Amino acid sequence: MRPISLAGCLSFLAVAAVAQSATPARQPAGDGPALPLKRAATPTTAAITATDLMSRLYPYADDSMMGREAGSEANLRATQFIANEVQRLGLKPAGDSGTYFQSVPLIARAFDQKTALTLGTNALKAGVDYVARDQGPSTRSIDGVPVIFAGAWGDPQMLPPEQGVGKLVIVGAPRVAQQNAPSWFVPRAQVNVRYRGAAGIALVTFDQMPEQVRQSFAEPLILMKTESPPNTQPLPTYIYLTNATARAILGVASDSAAVGRAGQSLRGTVIFSETARPARNVVAILPGTDSTVAGEYVALGAHNDHVGYNHSPVDHDSLRAFNTQLRAMAIATPQQPMTPERMAQIRVNVDSLHRLRPARADSIYNGADDDGSGSMSLLEIAEAFAKERAGKPRRSLVFVWHTAEELGLYGSQYFTDHPTVPRDSIVAQLNMDMIGRGAKGEEALGGPTYLQLIGSRRLSTELGEMVEQVNHRQTLPFSIDYQYDAAGHPEQYYCRSDHYMYARYGIPIVFFSTGDHQDYHQVTDEPQYIDYEHMRRVAQLIHDVAVSVANLDHRVVVDKPKPDPHGQCQQ
Repeated sequence: MRPISLAGCLSFLAVAAVAQSATPARQPAGDGPALPLKRAATPTTAAITATDLMSRLYPYADDSMMGREAGSEANLRATQFIANEVQRLGLKPAGDSGTYFQSVPLIARAFDQKTALTLGTNALKAGVDYVARDQGPSTRSIDGVPVIFAGAWGDPQMLPPEQGVGKLVIVGAPRVAQQNAPSWFVPRAQVNVRYRGAAGIALVTFDQMPEQVRQSFAEPLILMKTESPPNTQPLPTYIYLTNATARAILGVASDSAAVGRAGQSLRGTVIFSETARPARNVVAILPGTDSTVAGEYVALGAHNDHVGYNHSPVDHDSLRAFNTQLRAMAIATPQQPMTPERMAQIRVNVDSLHRLRPARADSIYNGADDDGSGSMSLLEIAEAFAKERAGKPRRSLVFVWHTAEELGLYGSQYFTDHPTVPRDSIVAQLNMDMIGRGAKGEEALGGPTYLQLIGSRRLSTELGEMVEQVNHRQTLPFSIDYQYDAAGHPEQYYCRSDHYMYARYGIPIVFFSTGDHQDYHQVTDEPQYIDYEHMRRVAQLIHDVAVSVANLDHRVVVDKPKPDPHGQCQQ
């Protein structure tokens, strides 16, 4: 599931709290040469079984897949794994030029190390004196512009926006941390809005930032290249300064500088270069059996990517112990914000863990649940349909394994903007993301029958009722949790996975998930922690819902207002 920014910051704090200095036995050195592609350990069957799902997921979420980050060779290996399987099942290719692949035009924007900023006669060193943040292809120059100090972020007496126009505006670290945020955190969107007319914005928060956060800003930013012209309204250049660099510019320490104080101008320009990154959706079709409706499609989807790997390995077991306690604390006291101070109260007896087994250095985000569980369940569902001897669905099914969900729903955005079947022929979309967990202790209402549904009635009352009816016919029906579907819910799940890219075009959707857990976006999201029987029953439910939708004597009725396909998602 696509992350939200502050959650990522707090997730890092959990990692930092238990990071070890052990040799990174599982740390990759880089993309390097292609690693051998691992196949399922045992042949799979026509039925949807826990054994089949386990057999599929272990190789798909293996370390050799290197976290499946979109735009990497590792993700290409993952999509080849899926394509090999759908070809074996005899599904019809529905990608580009008769293949199973639809190319998605991702690009990487990276800081140009040849960029040179100088202060007087002194050259500033990127990553040591400052770090730059990518604001997109159109940014203003800070070469020689006047410098002005705006005060500490959040202070009532901060510099008025109009006084920063055309200047490099230096903003001090917050004196009071925002709720649920690290002390150094300043919301970039809000700073950009306040000082939109500035030539540049420089935050004096470099020293307070964890090293991993600084490194993340130096990593390439993966985006989708759009066909529309880039935003012609330039944004300010955006950099983070060390305390020493800010002092050298202002002549005094930033925490004692007066609002409006002028500083020494910088010379030079911050540049980000752009390169293509290969990425692809996997698309396959099971043709319908009724010629009158075979030109209509039920879409079933999951995302094939995850978040790659970390250059700084951590101790797997102590991290998981820490995050398990953190999750239990959050569930036990849901009204209390999970601040860094509360997190610091957690203690892990690392010595006791290591008496059970030696420390395991881990740096690969395997993504077994997110969204290996959805991707492999989609394969399992596809196999069940492909091997069905009788009673195949009347309408066609289109299976789409979307890429780059974690980067911003780019794969599903591209598929729905450039569908390989007529977009108006898609009668519904069933999305599965993180369907392998949901136990008691992982969700407040968790247990063997736990399931979250999101969006099932947002466009079609009929579709929502149909899912309920199919669920009631299951051998062990699910207890459906609708709380995260509430309008305005802060988690914004409706806007954070691939289904929304279909819903924005008025296609009714259902999002199936067993929810968040302690291993979400951690190196500990591995196959051994999946509840395969729970996952099997979710996959079977989705299969059965697809059957019901595909065999309706009419299209699913859309009786709710359709959103603007180019507007902002509203939870």
